[in-house]
Amino acid sequence: MQSPIIVLNQTTKRDTGAKAQLSCVQAAKATADVIRTCLGPQAMLKMILDSMGTLVITNDGNSILREIDVAHPAAKSIIELARGQDEEVGDGTTTVVVLAGEILSVLEKPLRDGIHPHVIISGLRRALDDALAHLETIKKPIDNTNDAEMLSIIKAAIGTKFLSKWSDLIAKLALDAVRLICTDEGVVDLKRQVRIERIPGGELEDSYVMKGVMINKDVLHSNMRRRIEHPKILLLDCGLEYRKGESITNIEITGENDYADILAEEEKQVHDICQAVIATGCDLVCAEKGVSDLALHYLSEAGITALRRFQKVQLDRIAAATGATILTDPRDATEADLGRKCGLYECRKFGDEWWSFFDECENPKACTMLMRGPTKDVLLEMFRIMDDALKVAKNLLKQPALVPGGGASEVSVSTYLRKRCNELDSVEQMSYGPAAVAFEVIPRTLIQNCGAATMRILTKLRSIHAEDPSKFNMGINGMTGEIGNMAELGVWDSLAVKAQAYKTAFECAISLIRVDDIVSGLVKRDENGNPINRKTVTEKLEENTAAAQMQQAQMMGMN
Repeated sequence: MQSPIIVLNQTTKRDTGAKAQLSCVQAAKATADVIRTCLGPQAMLKMILDSMGTLVITNDGNSILREIDVAHPAAKSIIELARGQDEEVGDGTTTVVVLAGEILSVLEKPLRDGIHPHVIISGLRRALDDALAHLETIKKPIDNTNDAEMLSIIKAAIGTKFLSKWSDLIAKLALDAVRLICTDEGVVDLKRQVRIERIPGGELEDSYVMKGVMINKDVLHSNMRRRIEHPKILLLDCGLEYRKGESITNIEITGENDYADILAEEEKQVHDICQAVIATGCDLVCAEKGVSDLALHYLSEAGITALRRFQKVQLDRIAAATGATILTDPRDATEADLGRKCGLYECRKFGDEWWSFFDECENPKACTMLMRGPTKDVLLEMFRIMDDALKVAKNLLKQPALVPGGGASEVSVSTYLRKRCNELDSVEQMSYGPAAVAFEVIPRTLIQNCGAATMRILTKLRSIHAEDPSKFNMGINGMTGEIGNMAELGVWDSLAVKAQAYKTAFECAISLIRVDDIVSGLVKRDENGNPINRKTVTEKLEENTAAAQMQQAQMMGMN
């Protein structure tokens, strides 16, 4: 008999077939259980000690999962799920992870019964299409020019966050910022045109949206003005200094006056560049690269303020706010290239740092959100909430439609899918039916997080939707855990967020079900080649606690 051929390393772990799929299901369920209690306005907080020793306290699903170190590839896929949802629509990260985990959980029985994965996937795809179609029937169009309606929706979206006390302020700031940078074509570029600056000190109520840009820069000369009203701004992506060689440059000096001539030529170059800048009539020049001391002398004598060492993205934002044109050579500058839309340039000091404000701009296409707060931790959490609020406002401008929140949409979808399931053949029902049940995890989790009677309330809510499908607004009051009318409570979700959450959760479940082989062979090793035992944060905390208790017991014994 021929001996077996060993292809993989003997230390490599491998799961195949149904065992691999069930392993993915268990990993997804465990990951979803981590943030299940973070859903809804009564969400619990998670305290996380990251790899750098920083303590993070938050209930934001994406922030929590980002700090968790996991080993199973399916768990990593679920974490990427939350990140993708956050980048795409900015909200629903906890919902999508909990829903994906529940979909895989209810499909565990069909997998154990030996149902082929492609049969299950076919039913899931049909359930997803029907769920998205049903959302279109219960959506509520809104007028995205109505600030009161927009603010109420944004507040509902961020009401589950840690600092929901300031939801009114955050919602107003987010809506103002998005409206400020929205183009005539409806394009909103949050990544490039909105900057959130966090400066410790003051109160949260001191935060505001600035019609312009603020940069952590100070003037370069003591004689230069720190306040200029209606400045004419020149932007350069070069420096105000003599032109240097691109590589190593060798100069041969043969005469006693050659070195003096070289210095004179350098000074002449700087003088010509500065004269070209002065000739434009600008009040403020921003250079991407350096500004020599000689150039500072010429500019200060001419009453021009200079700033240097900008990043390209910073110059782009200043140009969008002030209407200036970024030039490569200052000798090509004309008056038409100057930015004239800035109402006030001012240098202000916060703590030990100076900040340059390009404020009161006319119709700016870039803005800055200045956030103040007592501590860096509070500002960081407020930054997370503000980022979500900005994306919610952006989605409402792009797709002005809502669906009921509080789990009402999920129960309505679940009821609709249950009825549709009876019309399908027995094969498709094996995955279509469990998918319908999986949607109920959202209202069930909301009830559990409020500490209410889960089965009684969920059964009553299910019967309300089954008896009268037109009552699709009936859901769970996230503050009390009781049944309520979401339209009367003003609890709405963005249709874009809800649809994206459904798509992402189902596609993730489908991709994990299609896995039939898991090979775990990558093991980190130390300098001697020995495998490193990677411990979770919880294990490390338990070890530290046990060591501290042992030390305390020893000290008590000595006393």
